Amino acid sequence: MPLPITRRRTAAALLATALLLPLTACGSDGAKDAAGARAGSPGAGSPEADLTVLAASSLTDVFQEAGAAYEKESPGARITFSFAGSQELAAQVRQGAPADALVTADAATMDRLASDTGEPTVIARNRLVIAVGEGNPEKVRNLADLADPGLKVVLAAPEVPVGRYGTRILDAQGIEVKPVSQEPNVRAVLSKVALGEADAGLVYRTDAETAADKVDAVEIPDAENAVATYPAATLDASEHGEAAAAFVAWLTTPPAQDIFRAAGFQQP
Repeated sequence: MPLPITRRRTAAALLATALLLPLTACGSDGAKDAAGARAGSPGAGSPEADLTVLAASSLTDVFQEAGAAYEKESPGARITFSFAGSQELAAQVRQGAPADALVTADAATMDRLASDTGEPTVIARNRLVIAVGEGNPEKVRNLADLADPGLKVVLAAPEVPVGRYGTRILDAQGIEVKPVSQEPNVRAVLSKVALGEADAGLVYRTDAETAADKVDAVEIPDAENAVATYPAATLDASEHGEAAAAFVAWLTTPPAQDIFRAAGFQQP
């Protein structure tokens, strides 16, 4: 005798439920496996992506090394850096340049881009020195010597972080300097001194160390100096947000910090 329609429908529903249960369980296990992979080793936890990072000029050398180290730890990740003065990088972000993360040489520049970035993280700090020609031929001893009208001094432009830091410490000491030129980034200042086109210039300590065979560094006492801060953040317009966040987070890890310290940067 055939089952009544109601009983047939009930039996079919129970059968369908029984068949779906194993599939649901498999799906749950798969999600757990994926989550486990994301929380695993640096390689497994870093999404594969080609990232473009906009970075301050003073990070040129250390980031080349840090980028290579990150790619080695994170198979599938590829980092391309674009270096320029922080003010130029900010302009690129506002103009919609395709990039995934930003690292500036001061907090002020990053703060002005708050609507375009994720929450910034300070990854390193730096201090200024007076870069002079090898052997210090003009016998520059301190900041006050930069006021000598016979000395060719080059500074970064006021809108550049190192230019603002330089102006701050000179003003605090009541020292008036008339530079022969104002450059768009710290590497341009360093280049002028290294090429003998200027007698002295204010640069970051780490930049002077990259050209130790061409320039000497005159230390500035901490009480007269300024501390440069390097914040890093993801860019909201990035198409690889997860991968960009993974790279920014890695910059604060011990392996990355070891690279920064070896290059002369201070801890965050």
